[in-house]
Amino acid sequence: MRSARVVLAIAGAALLALSACSEKAPELMNLRSDSNGPDEFAILPPKALEMPVSLAELPAPTPGGGNMTDPQPQNEAILALGGKPQPTTGVSDAGLYNYATRQGVTPGIRATLAAEDLEFRSKNRGRPLERLFNQNVYYKAYAKMSLDQHAELARWRAAGARTPSAPPRNKGE
Repeated sequence: MRSARVVLAIAGAALLALSACSEKAPELMNLRSDSNGPDEFAILPPKALEMPVSLAELPAPTPGGGNMTDPQPQNEAILALGGKPQPTTGVSDAGLYNYATRQGVTPGIRATLAAEDLEFRSKNRGRPLERLFNQNVYYKAYAKMSLDQHAELARWRAAGARTPSAPPRNKGE
């Protein structure tokens, strides 16, 4: 009986040691799946069908193209945040792009950031038991880089900046 406990303890320690030696890239918060199964984040319910004001104003159908009832979550998010979404015809907002790139563009920035992020996450993978039990350490890994939204809002309000999209002040403030 005692030898069985010793064997189980040694097996558990070996399993714990082997799980800590994994060379797999850290997975913190992945919304995309590499498996062949369905992607639950890609399923969007369709909008309700509507009768257009004029059938003559409808665009010509295109093979593989979308229709007016297709959900467009990016445009809906832009509208919810008070912005102006891009038209569905593919026309981009050249003015915004020109303003954002006024001081130049770093070529290959996405690849550089992805490599730096992978290196950072490799160094901040969590404790052995967190990895063993597949605990999500995303928020803990990036905690030092996160912004305290309430303190930042108070700082901007104290500086006299308008914050129309922020929640109203409490009566006690």
